[in-house]
Amino acid sequence: MSTKTVAFKQPTALPKPADAWVGTSQPVPLKEPKLEGPTKRLTVDIPEELHRRIKVDCAGKGIQISDVVRDLLASAFPGSDAALK
Repeated sequence: MSTKTVAFKQPTALPKPADAWVGTSQPVPLKEPKLEGPTKRLTVDIPEELHRRIKVDCAGKGIQISDVVRDLLASAFPGSDAALK
């Protein structure tokens, strides 16, 4: 039987807690959807780059993409949109 030794490295210092390196800004709370009554789901395919731009902009403003889309559709198709208020 051979005598084999394994050299262990000294453990490195643990990184700072995630809160220290992520930043001190508070997350923006997302508001609840302003829907009343029955709803329907709509699926739309859009280019990946457009989705990325929308997502970045909405995240920066602390709003949800679905709220923006609902507002755009309501303004494009005016009518009795009392359920959206």
